[in-house]
Amino acid sequence: MGHPLFRKKSIHKIIEDAQATEVDGHGRGLKKVLGVRDLTFLGIAAVVGAGIFSTIGNAAFNGGPGISVLFIITAVTCGFSALCYAEFASRVPVAGSAYTYSYVTFGEIIAWVIGWALILEYAIGNVVVAISWSGYFNNLLVHLFHIHLPDWMLVDPATAQSAYTEATRALAAGSLSAADTAKYQFAVDAWNNAPSFGNGKLFFNLPAFIIVALITWLAYIGMKESKRMANFMVIFKIAVIIFVIVAGAFFVDTNNWRPFMPNGFEGVLKGVSAVFYAYIGFDAISTTAEECKNPQRDMPRGMIYSLIICTVLYILIALILTGIENYSSFKNINDPLAFVFEQRAPWIEKIVSVSAVVATTSVLLVFQLGQPRIWMSMSRDGLLPKKFQTIHPRYQTPSFATIVTGIIVGIPSLFIASELVTDLTSIGTLFAFILVSGGVLLLPPRPVTDTGFKLPYINGRYIVPVLLALFLYLFRQRMADAVQNLGHENYQEVLFLFFIVIALVLTLLTVIRRYSLIPILGVLFCLYLMIEIPAVSWLWFFVWMALGLAVYFLYGYRNSKLAK
Repeated sequence: MGHPLFRKKSIHKIIEDAQATEVDGHGRGLKKVLGVRDLTFLGIAAVVGAGIFSTIGNAAFNGGPGISVLFIITAVTCGFSALCYAEFASRVPVAGSAYTYSYVTFGEIIAWVIGWALILEYAIGNVVVAISWSGYFNNLLVHLFHIHLPDWMLVDPATAQSAYTEATRALAAGSLSAADTAKYQFAVDAWNNAPSFGNGKLFFNLPAFIIVALITWLAYIGMKESKRMANFMVIFKIAVIIFVIVAGAFFVDTNNWRPFMPNGFEGVLKGVSAVFYAYIGFDAISTTAEECKNPQRDMPRGMIYSLIICTVLYILIALILTGIENYSSFKNINDPLAFVFEQRAPWIEKIVSVSAVVATTSVLLVFQLGQPRIWMSMSRDGLLPKKFQTIHPRYQTPSFATIVTGIIVGIPSLFIASELVTDLTSIGTLFAFILVSGGVLLLPPRPVTDTGFKLPYINGRYIVPVLLALFLYLFRQRMADAVQNLGHENYQEVLFLFFIVIALVLTLLTVIRRYSLIPILGVLFCLYLMIEIPAVSWLWFFVWMALGLAVYFLYGYRNSKLAK
């Protein structure tokens, strides 16, 4: 049996519990309405969003046209994880994503940790998306309809305060260009015109809160309605992106593609967090397993199809953007697609603005669908209060969990600055991907009668050591520097050395136990991307995890169904 912290659930038991809930949740389970096309569209809805319309700008500034390579690396990394997810989705066709999969392979404490990390990915990640949506929506109101909302309703207090401080300092120093003067004066006026609240000024992001409320309502009233809405938004935004690629091709100057990697490979890797943030959505498909008509067959296909389509679109967009404008122009540009057409074809800019609002809305929707279903699974296992597994008798959705998700995303989106959470979200997601990839190696043997998706076995015994040797050769200088300066080195290099140790141990195990290549590469690639995320985000990640463990030991450990 092992230690109670690592008690596991069998696949048979997990499926049985899900079916039992379907019977006793007011006589109804979740509505089975999703086919392979819907799942593919949900994947695209989650992946093609803020990344393609905003964070790609900063990545392009750091990496130049070479970020198209970064999209390939990220897609391959996600591809390894997606294949592992597909294997799990086929074997364990139950809502709950990586949380449920970890319960089968690693045991309860790890499942809880991953469930807690997924809150970072879905709920906290959605705060960023809501703030991003608010920016696009305001842009649309101003440029298309000439409606100006008060500035104090559009930004969080911390951002307003820092903009005001920077502006007063810059204006006092003098000798500014006309454009800079106007920009700083705008920040000062926004601060002065805001209503006073106690000793400070009142600032909040109202559009972000309103869109979260509307999306939560849509997720509450049903999967069928959410599916229709998501499908419509995906068709619209893919049409716009293809149009932008075709129209943009006429403005490309191939000289802008030289040098291809202006800041070397390190510059390209600087965009990891931003680019990976764009890809995190595909695992949201696995949370909808119980609303799938044929999860064993359709979920793996939906994951792989959506990943391939999104990667092709991202690579083409990256090449078009860096071909139209020199990479150096993208510094601090939050709406790169609109930016490149602003002077060249303003009418295209307007289409892009509409499409950015639609794209971010679809991401919000998919994540607001994902989080409640994870909580529902955790509640079934006794790790969260029973209320979280309540299924609405009419709408057949996890109603209470959906409302709680709405509150957890809505309130912070009024007051929080988005930079804080992008890196945190990426760490949470990569952590989930690592456990899913590693978990495949621990799955029990597959029954002979099981005809679902099967991860192809490639013996990693010889390939993994060769790849590790190549990696160590390419990064030999960084390793030498990190070891030499270990005493007074920044935390980033400590993380790098930690990665090397883990990689050596995993390679040794692969040689001895003949582990399958795809899961091992999934673990190593994701772990490497994880250590490239700034150390300060890791600190917050550990704080978040400590909070999660406190909740587990105070409630989940004692109330777990396996404990009984």
